[in-house]
Amino acid sequence: MPQPIPLKDHEQDARLVRRRVLVGAVVALLLLLVLVFRMYYLQVIQYEYHATLSENNRVHIQPIPPPRGLIFDRKGRILADNRPSFSLTITRERTGDLDQVLGVLAEIFGLGEEERETFRKRVVQGRRPFEPVPVLFELTEAQIALVAVNQFRLPGVEVAAQLVRHYPYDDHFAHSVGYVGRINERELKTLDPVEYSGSHHIGKTGVEKFYETALHGRVGYEEVETNARGRVLRVLRHTDPRPGADLVLGLDLDLQAAAEKALAGRRGAVVALQPATGEVLAMVSQPSYNPNLFVTGISFKKYAELRDSIDRPLYNRVLRGLYPPGSTIKPMMAVSGLDAGVITRTSRVFDPGYYQLPGVEHKYRNWNRYGDGWVDLDAAIMRSNDTYFYDLAHKLGIDRMHDYMTRFGIGQHVSLDMGEEASGLMPSRDWKRRRYRQAWFPGEALILGIGQGYMQATPLQLAQACALMATRGKWIRPHLARTIDGHTPQDPDPLPDIRVQNPAFWDWARHGMEMVLHAPRGTAHKVGATAAYRIAGKSGTAQVVGIRQGERYERGKLAERHRDHALFIGFAPAENPQIAVAVMVENGESGSGVAAPVVKQVMDAWLLDDRGQLKAEYRLPESGSGMTAEKGMP
Repeated sequence: MPQPIPLKDHEQDARLVRRRVLVGAVVALLLLLVLVFRMYYLQVIQYEYHATLSENNRVHIQPIPPPRGLIFDRKGRILADNRPSFSLTITRERTGDLDQVLGVLAEIFGLGEEERETFRKRVVQGRRPFEPVPVLFELTEAQIALVAVNQFRLPGVEVAAQLVRHYPYDDHFAHSVGYVGRINERELKTLDPVEYSGSHHIGKTGVEKFYETALHGRVGYEEVETNARGRVLRVLRHTDPRPGADLVLGLDLDLQAAAEKALAGRRGAVVALQPATGEVLAMVSQPSYNPNLFVTGISFKKYAELRDSIDRPLYNRVLRGLYPPGSTIKPMMAVSGLDAGVITRTSRVFDPGYYQLPGVEHKYRNWNRYGDGWVDLDAAIMRSNDTYFYDLAHKLGIDRMHDYMTRFGIGQHVSLDMGEEASGLMPSRDWKRRRYRQAWFPGEALILGIGQGYMQATPLQLAQACALMATRGKWIRPHLARTIDGHTPQDPDPLPDIRVQNPAFWDWARHGMEMVLHAPRGTAHKVGATAAYRIAGKSGTAQVVGIRQGERYERGKLAERHRDHALFIGFAPAENPQIAVAVMVENGESGSGVAAPVVKQVMDAWLLDDRGQLKAEYRLPESGSGMTAEKGMP
């Protein structure tokens, strides 16, 4: 039976079409709303962001490095300035193929593979985007012309003028002023990326490093419009940088030259302080080096010559040199013994030329093997009698000796602004137990009593100990800076003054120091006899190699670099101290014969006028002229 043919339901089809149209309209409306919302979001809500992105296609912020602060000596003579120099810079983001650009530079400048690799390392070092990196300094006119002729082959390469640090006195202040050098990757990680944007140098040593923050200044900026190739079309906004603060040091150029002349080319150190203020007047470490070599990058060959030199010109002997202080500590030992009550002004010790501990056969020899007979405090300092100070050290003991000597700055940092200073060593029972896992022996205390053994001090520490003798224990830390941007540096952690039971103790020890130079039997009387003023001082000899029991020191059998170091400390005028000086001459052998004349020449340069007379400002009234020799006499 045939099936009936179904009739088409037009009404149902119409409803289906309507539903589809409605769904399509809703979807289209939703899509339109999404598009409108997206346009609103991009053009209204994120307007500033996209406007900035658009501006960055043609507007850039360029840092303006601040001029570094100048460094002067106490009389206003420039020790470190900034000089204009033309440098070759590369902006990595604009070079395209860096290897190709470096190849062109190697071709036109005749660079070797080593120099080319050095350029690459400098360019790829992490810096701010679009910041030019200098790769070659102090361009000549011929080199600038080569860059100009080949500019079409050197995208991102420009010749820029900048200020470069310069030290006009070359090696004379290398160990005090220090130098600046290129910022390395390790330093880059710790520096403020904003303040050092555009800066390529930082203080590496000396006051250049210690006062880096003040000397650097504050960075400035320029907002510039550039074309597609990065060339500046116009400056939109300019903010001036703030120059670094100027630094005035206590150093005196003339005194520095006099100290270097007095050393006469010998290896050694000279440091002169002003006792009343702590200002460093002269600081010499010889041999020295030219810091200008390090500013724009020293060659491997020249650096190797300095580093490997047997004379160690890079070594700061004033701050880093550790030497047994020898007999220079005897005046401080005398004050310690007097204050501890183990000796008096009239205490005497018989010196047969050696000292023996009770019940011990070993003889601790005096430098004068024939002995000085009965010796009191004055004679002990004047003659630098070892036997007297062996006995004093034995009576004091290591514990009290450690306590007193650290008060004088032995074994600790004493400076205010010399970050490279070594602490030296003032041994103790605990130190030896930690270091050698051994107990302290009585004989070791005896050796310390004459400044030998484990004890080590820097020339700066000896100068400060001498200044403490001059000021009768008033602690003022030595410092290189006299003013920073016109302000006097302040000690954030002042040390307590050395207080003794009787102020006369200082005078008794100082009187012995005067006798060293002005008594007929004083160890440095030949130097004192020619002085136009009274000097209080003390010589010292530091052993480089040990001498066996019973043997004599014979210079002819020793290599020159194995001979004793010569030391001398002193202050003058003795009755009104204006300068304290410490001198160490490596392998100079005689403190009185070699180091003492150096001290006197430095003092003469500071204290005497053109006629060879004591300057008027350093003279006391006539009524006080005889105070030193008699002031503390019992």
